[in-house]
Amino acid sequence: QAQLVESGGGLVQTGGSLRLSCAASRSIFSINAMGWYRQAPGKQRELVARFTSGGSTIYADSVKGRFTISGDIAKNTVDLQMNSLKPEDTAVYYCNVNTQLLHEYWGQGTQVTVSS
Repeated sequence: QAQLVESGGGLVQTGGSLRLSCAASRSIFSINAMGWYRQAPGKQRELVARFTSGGSTIYADSVKGRFTISGDIAKNTVDLQMNSLKPEDTAVYYCNVNTQLLHEYWGQGTQVTVSS
């Protein structure tokens, strides 16, 4: 069964760090992009960061310089290192995978809460 398993969310104080990890099942193949999105209460889901098999990486302006995405498409893994966290980073974070066959997969979401 194709699935994404996330870990690493939690509660942290302003200025702290968290690392999110996501592993996609091996039944998901021909991946061409992996990334993280987030959704805060009352807001739309937004892209945080993603990278592609072609080597490009993009970040939301709000996290540039604070968050770092890493991973290995060949191993079906993607991580998100989050530093200098702010209360506005509080959201449910979702792992996302897109394949060359135009399939899209989402993780179950992991809560990140930054206290002021």
